[in-house]
Amino acid sequence: MTINPELPINFSSMHRLQWEEAQQKDVILYPEGMVELNQSSAEILKLCDGSRNLDQIINDLEEKFSTTGLKNDITSFLDVAFNNGWIQQD
Repeated sequence: MTINPELPINFSSMHRLQWEEAQQKDVILYPEGMVELNQSSAEILKLCDGSRNLDQIINDLEEKFSTTGLKNDITSFLDVAFNNGWIQQD
C-alpha cells in the first residue's frame, strides 16, 4: 500500500519516536525492538502528527531547509514507514 496524499498522516500509537542519547540519534521504539533513524527520516516522522497530509509535510520540510525537490524522497520514505506500520492514516 501507499500513502493517500489527501489524508493526514499519524505516527503509530504502537511505536514511540524519541531521541536516544546512547546512539546520539532519533529512534523508533516498539515492543520487538528499535529502529535507528538518520536525521532526514526523523525530521519527516516528527511532522506525522495527524495535522498534516503529504503535501503539507513536503512543504514544511522544503521551507524549513530552504530547498525544493524533496517530494520523491519524502514520499518514498513515507511509503516505507507506512508499510512498516510506523505511520498510519485514518
